[in-house]
Amino acid sequence: MQPTRLHWQTSELELLPQRALWQAATGLLLVADLHLGKAESFQASGIPLPSDGDLSNLNQLLDLAAQLQPQRVVVLGDLIHSRLGLTAELRSKIRALPELLGCPLELIGGNHDQGSWLEGLAAGPPRRCGDLWLSHEPCSPPEADLLNVAGHVHPVAVLGQGSDRLRLPCFALERQQRQLLLPAFGSLTGGYAVSPAYQRWVIADAQVLAVP
Repeated sequence: MQPTRLHWQTSELELLPQRALWQAATGLLLVADLHLGKAESFQASGIPLPSDGDLSNLNQLLDLAAQLQPQRVVVLGDLIHSRLGLTAELRSKIRALPELLGCPLELIGGNHDQGSWLEGLAAGPPRRCGDLWLSHEPCSPPEADLLNVAGHVHPVAVLGQGSDRLRLPCFALERQQRQLLLPAFGSLTGGYAVSPAYQRWVIADAQVLAVP
C-alpha cells in the first residue's frame, strides 16, 4: 500500500500507522503524548493499572527509529503523565533514549510535563521547524505560511452508528486554521472525537486510511 503523504508549502510529510509524523527530507520524526508513567500515577492514587504500557510504547518508538534512522526525534509534549509516575526506573529509561534512538531527542513542553525535571531533556517552548510550527496544544501559527503540528487532543474519528460504531485514532487536519493534530503515541490514552469538518485519516489494521 502506498504511503499516506501530506504536502504543505515545500514540506512532504508522511502519516505513519505507528501514530507518528515523518519528514524524510530532514530526518525529522514527530510523536506526541506518550504519557509515560501513567499507570504508576494511577497506582499512586489507589487505582490498579498494569505497568507494562511504558515498555510497549518505548519499544515501538525504538523500532520506528531503527526503521527510519531519523536525524532527530521531537516529542510534542506529555512525554510523561505526572511526577507521581516518574520513578527512578523510568528516569533511567528516558535518560538512555537518545543513545538508543541513535539521534538527539527533543521535548516541547506539555501540560503533563510541567513541574518535572528530566536529566538532559529540558522541556522547550513551541518553535518553528522549516514550514512547521511545533507545539503541544493546538495554536495559531505566528506566520501565515506555517502549519501548526500539535498533540494534546488525542484525536479520534467516530465511524458508523450504534453497535457498529468505531472510535479510531486519527490524524486531523484543519486547513483554514493551519493545524495538524497528531494521534496520541501512548497506548494508555483516551481520545477526543474531532469534528468531520477536519480532514481525517484513521489508523486501522496497521494502515493509514483517509475518511471519505
